[in-house]
Amino acid sequence: MMKSNKEIFEKACKYIPGGVSSPVRAFHQVGGTPIFVKKGKGCKIVDIEGKEYIDYIMSWGAIILGHSNKSVIKSVSKQIKIGTTYGISTEMEYILAKMISELVPSMEMVRFVNSGTEACMSAIRLARAFTGKEKIIKFEGCYHGHADYFLVSAGSGVASMTKPSSKGIPQNIIKDTIILPFNDKEAFIKTVEREKNISCVIIEPIPANMGVILPQEGFLETVANVCKDKNILLIFDEVITGFRFGPYACQSIFGIKPDLTCLGKIVGGGFPLACFGGKREIMSLLAPIGEVYQAGTLSANPVALSAGITT
Repeated sequence: MMKSNKEIFEKACKYIPGGVSSPVRAFHQVGGTPIFVKKGKGCKIVDIEGKEYIDYIMSWGAIILGHSNKSVIKSVSKQIKIGTTYGISTEMEYILAKMISELVPSMEMVRFVNSGTEACMSAIRLARAFTGKEKIIKFEGCYHGHADYFLVSAGSGVASMTKPSSKGIPQNIIKDTIILPFNDKEAFIKTVEREKNISCVIIEPIPANMGVILPQEGFLETVANVCKDKNILLIFDEVITGFRFGPYACQSIFGIKPDLTCLGKIVGGGFPLACFGGKREIMSLLAPIGEVYQAGTLSANPVALSAGITT
């Protein structure tokens, strides 16, 4: 058994790129040797060296009840004994979907997936199908997962000129992604007036990836009103903001009902689960009742659902 973070990190680097399964865990931006967690309880974690830390990350908000919550463990343990995954539907899908829809009224129908990236990716496909248009608008600094067309940054300062922010992304994949500065109403209005093939706008109502940035007064309202006037779908990415302010989505605070909403992390109570949802007429385009394909063997797996319902 390895005794130090340094030792396990060095060995992990031989088999895992960068020694980690998600880049931020490598501590490159903060310095020092990454820690490897042995256990967690409540608001604290303990690494393999026995050092205790107050956990301000909480799996990036997924475990709002804290580590090893007794109620969640009880429900998950009960489920594990009768099955971990079936690849077939369970009653719990309906139960959690109904709960989410009642807490977030704009989500009239819900489709479960496994991650926030999947949720945002699927919402974009759905928006393009519904509108028959291809271009999307996102805002600089907002993170919507690692799908190719999200990993873009402003190129020459011109809104329609973008460049990949990762190697391995062809230019033709991002040609329909428009990047705009967050909180810039004028830039948004001008872009929508100029571009005629915009299917949707995807936005974090309160961005977290670039620091917690509050929307300026009237910004989200302007985006919502312009989208409605121009028949552009508005997608709120609430993977980070959903259920963090209370038993509702952030959109309730601003009084805005987006056409589609993406939720992640927290809906699984610490297990891999996410979802997207919105207006019935839009969600009805999804297979098997519509022609927009989306699928996943582990989507709405019973272990994650039981944790989410309990949370």
